[in-house]
Amino acid sequence: EVEKLNQQLEEKNGEIQQMMNQPPYEKEREILRLQKSLAEREKAQATSDVLCRSLTDETHQLQRKLASTAEMCQHLAKCLEEKQRKEKGNSDNQIPTERSNQVFLLVLDNETSLQALICNLQDENRMLKQKVAHV
Repeated sequence: EVEKLNQQLEEKNGEIQQMMNQPPYEKEREILRLQKSLAEREKAQATSDVLCRSLTDETHQLQRKLASTAEMCQHLAKCLEEKQRKEKGNSDNQIPTERSNQVFLLVLDNETSLQALICNLQDENRMLKQKVAHV
């Protein structure tokens, strides 16, 4: 390992000597190339940051929508139960709960699809963060 590291050190020293022996205009050209590369990387990083913030905001917004939808569904389910109890109290016939089950299933489907969307956005956000880290 020491020999390998010494060889790498010699290679780097050779590159440094080569750079020092280059004419000034080639050094300037190399500096400009490196600056341009750095600027491109900074621009890509800024773009990734904006995308990550946007996805984070969208995720939070979807989570709030999901929470409000769940609240509304619970409220509707309670109202439906109260209505059914009142109707059941007014008549001797038992009112079928099929309607409440349909409402519940519809709410469950909406929650499931929103949850799946949130998971997809979180996965995409994680992938973008990995790309940003890689860059």
